[in-house]
Amino acid sequence: MKMQAEVIREGELEKRSDSLFQLWKKKLVVLTKDSLSLFPDGHKRAKGKELGFGSILKVDCVERTGKYIYFTIVTKDRKEIDFRCPDQSCWNASITMALIDFQNKRAIQDFKSRQGTSSKVSTCFEWRSFASDYLLFMRGKEDSTLTGGVKHNLNYL
Repeated sequence: MKMQAEVIREGELEKRSDSLFQLWKKKLVVLTKDSLSLFPDGHKRAKGKELGFGSILKVDCVERTGKYIYFTIVTKDRKEIDFRCPDQSCWNASITMALIDFQNKRAIQDFKSRQGTSSKVSTCFEWRSFASDYLLFMRGKEDSTLTGGVKHNLNYL
């Protein structure tokens, strides 16, 4: 059973169809911290299409006209999905901010998974050891070789 994600925003967007005529079709859109779900004809009961943020590369091509904001979601496989929303609704900004938040969290998780706890600890101790040795060395120098700011910082440590 899939857990329901917290909804950041819900409302209506228009999506350009992939058909020959490229008509604009209204979709009910649900934005969560992990995805953007599109439901046909404004009904959440119908089967929707979920665009997971893991598959989205960026929100691009923002253009503002008098009535609409047009924007494109580019997927990692370089598919472009065109949307438009009323000028004041700022759906493009909401989607962009949620995508950036998702990508930042993913980058932090990736970074942490690449870092071993033992390497973190040893690097920390190595740096502290180096810094302590350097400070001891600098304290042994004559005061005339140190500038006032450095002297103050060494005495502080």
